[in-house]
Amino acid sequence: MQIDATSSASRSSARRVVIVGGGSAGISVAARLAKANATVTIVDPSETHDYQPLWTLVGAGVLPREAARRRERDLIPSGVEWVREAVTGFEPDAKSVVTSTGRRIAYDVLVVAAGLQLDWGKVKGLEGNIGRNGICSNYAFETVSTTWDAIRTFKGGDAVFTHPATPIKCGGAPQKIMYLADDAFRRQGVRGQSRIHFYSGETSIFKVEKYAAQLRAVIARKEIEPPHFKHNLVEVRADAREAVFEDLDAKREVVQRFDLLHVTPPMSSPDFIKKSPLAAATGWVEVDKFTCRHTRFPEIFALGDCSSLPTSKTGAAIRKQAPVVVTNVLDVLAGREPSAKYDGYTSCPLVTGYGSLVLAEFDYDLKPAESFPFDQSKERWSMYMLKRWLLPQLYWHGMLKGRA
Repeated sequence: MQIDATSSASRSSARRVVIVGGGSAGISVAARLAKANATVTIVDPSETHDYQPLWTLVGAGVLPREAARRRERDLIPSGVEWVREAVTGFEPDAKSVVTSTGRRIAYDVLVVAAGLQLDWGKVKGLEGNIGRNGICSNYAFETVSTTWDAIRTFKGGDAVFTHPATPIKCGGAPQKIMYLADDAFRRQGVRGQSRIHFYSGETSIFKVEKYAAQLRAVIARKEIEPPHFKHNLVEVRADAREAVFEDLDAKREVVQRFDLLHVTPPMSSPDFIKKSPLAAATGWVEVDKFTCRHTRFPEIFALGDCSSLPTSKTGAAIRKQAPVVVTNVLDVLAGREPSAKYDGYTSCPLVTGYGSLVLAEFDYDLKPAESFPFDQSKERWSMYMLKRWLLPQLYWHGMLKGRA
């Protein structure tokens, strides 16, 4: 085991906050708590840290995948202890977490920020075939380059894009790459002999009608085939180039031939959370949707993708959740009830092409909660530039530093 930063022994008299996960949520909370002079330990085995919102642009050939990656050790906030191990279990009655080496780490307050897991194996025939026969996915660092390979070598035919019938991180991403692929096919001169299909386990193109109306207009303008909703990908027949979907209404299989298949895999809470006392029936960490505090264990909080918070799982949501969690953690450490509230804010920068973007921002009530003094449902070059240039800087130098 390796431990970075200040040793726990020198700070044994302080009350300890343990954070499970060193991703967007974990680092953001740790940075803010460190500024408040809290004693903080992050438990995470990762050597690298990815800014995943850029993967859409990586898959569209705008950037190399390395542009979205940093070393984890360079992001751990000063004064924060880093235990480079995986958490395998929780013992909330004993106020400790168990790591992969069997070590038990005690806490006074626990913050669970463990992200989610990609369930590639739940789609029959998918594992081992990404990168073959036009099958690709933006959803992992290891696979994101296959998307641009598939798009740039596409010669026409059926291009199929999927969205599973599970919660996913960045709910708009499965369609963003479809819009960019349409632009790329036009540039390559193959759009005229191509058909673009969108199969989604969801019931509509977007949950907020203001933005859904614009996306329907984008689909019509780009002459994308009418989307198939409530169709969930269950099998990939790589050699036959067939994608098999379950029609969730008719309870029957639908087979779609493909020349390019972009798969968004099913996702779920990490297995070590699902089997733990912290999990709700859905598998996510069970928290109050306003305070982010566990509903049964008052010294535990959760945020981000692993939590049961009923909002879209995005980095923008984490940016608003993190200060709420920090305030409430400090309240609990001081013997007070949590005082901060999260209103469900989330954002989805919906890329609709090279140089155009709809910036969706909304709350728990699915009401727009926009930041700019103009109609953000309109496609804008300026919002594309925001995603391409400003938001990564805000992430690396603001959010992860506890400044934004």
